[in-house]
Amino acid sequence: MRAAARTGEVVGTQPVVWHAAKAALGCEPPLMATTGPPPGSRPAWYRRLPPSLQRVVAASDRVSSLPVRSGPALVEAVALLPSALRSEQPAQVEAVAQRIADGVCGALGVSRPRVRVDGQRPHDHRGELHGLYLPANGSGRDRITLWMRTAKRGQVVAYRTFLRTLLHELCHHLDYTYLHLKDSLHTQGFYQRESSLFTALGAASVDEAGGCAGG
Repeated sequence: MRAAARTGEVVGTQPVVWHAAKAALGCEPPLMATTGPPPGSRPAWYRRLPPSLQRVVAASDRVSSLPVRSGPALVEAVALLPSALRSEQPAQVEAVAQRIADGVCGALGVSRPRVRVDGQRPHDHRGELHGLYLPANGSGRDRITLWMRTAKRGQVVAYRTFLRTLLHELCHHLDYTYLHLKDSLHTQGFYQRESSLFTALGAASVDEAGGCAGG
């Protein structure tokens, strides 16, 4: 079952809210809410969801951040990502991405997914696929696949774009393993958690050219 977001999909035998919400509404709900609804108010697409999916959305929106504190190893891994991308070698980027995923998951005490980095992004009429999360459903290891080159020009993606995609897929993983949600949906809370990870990793202070800005 596939989720419908092009920047990050979830595939597996678990029910996936994004897919179910699309089916229930006959269309895709908005990918991201930048501001929360007033108390007691929800957007029209939410009110059309089945009660079971509304409960998942509500549970997801109650958690706006994740308690991750970056230790030296995790900070170093994030700082190495720009130079790994400049190498244009998927194996180097994969090794750094795996270190980041391991550090985040280790800090939260959850299982560590296998991260794979491939070259050019798959694409179709809907757009480019940046990342993919594949739950193992109890058989083997959960997997994240990321693509490091744009679909049309084959250019290596920017550091922040790549890191955001990795954190996006990690948030799908954490929805199941840390928050124990029944499904993983692109809610306001989901994107807030993604942003909280970006901040916790000190990612904004890493210079695109490599290393930490100002130092």
